[in-house]
Amino acid sequence: MADDFLRARRRQALARLATRLRREPDDVNLILPFDEVVAALGWRAERSLGLQTIRLESIVGTVDSRRDFDRKFRPTSNRVRERWERLALLQARGESLPPIDVYRVGDLHFVRDGHHRVSLAIAHGLQTIDAYVIEVETVVSSRGIRTRADLITKDYERLFRSRVPLAPQALEKIKVTDPWSYAELGEAVEAWGFRYMQSEGKFVDRAEVARRWFTQEYTPVLRMLREADLIGDRTDAEVYLAVASERYRLIRTHEWTDDVIERLRRDR
Repeated sequence: MADDFLRARRRQALARLATRLRREPDDVNLILPFDEVVAALGWRAERSLGLQTIRLESIVGTVDSRRDFDRKFRPTSNRVRERWERLALLQARGESLPPIDVYRVGDLHFVRDGHHRVSLAIAHGLQTIDAYVIEVETVVSSRGIRTRADLITKDYERLFRSRVPLAPQALEKIKVTDPWSYAELGEAVEAWGFRYMQSEGKFVDRAEVARRWFTQEYTPVLRMLREADLIGDRTDAEVYLAVASERYRLIRTHEWTDDVIERLRRDR
């Protein structure tokens, strides 16, 4: 049992060394904190799914504030050794260990209770484990989360959705690579909405501003930019932001015409 624990500790140390040698982000091996993930994605609802069999590779985080294990649930110190080895001994004697308790966010799982059992299962090469699952529904999808740094992008995306409450099919067409671009795009939509309300002489709520901006501004402008071959290798949202800002700087207008597009193409 002691050898098993020491091997797990050795794997954790080697993983840290490999991360440094590959110059990967420091947080690539850090276990994901459940509260930070849900805060970034936005909690919407939760429900109990009962006992299920889940894949161990899907367990990436914890509710616990302590960091006794890394992302692969390898022990990060000797503090957990006594309990780890006691559970390993019980398992070696043929005694079954109880299911763990987890939260599910998208296709990711976060341990509420059973960290040592997860670590032991992974160390012994198992692929699955039984767990009592509580599913958490979030505003923003957990897809694409790899490190804690990814939470910044998700947080900005969540804030953008609250400022620009578009329909899901419209939101799928708005992607950026720089998290700050979500904030800039939110500002651009709100500015467009203010100009729209001024021209119409009436108040319009956020949902209506978002819908009209997407159909009357964003979609037709992107069509014009594609026809003018101004998209390049950036996302649609990034091109819209860049060209909209350049349009006003160069031409001092909020209008979109063929002449405006032609001048932008010449001056880009």
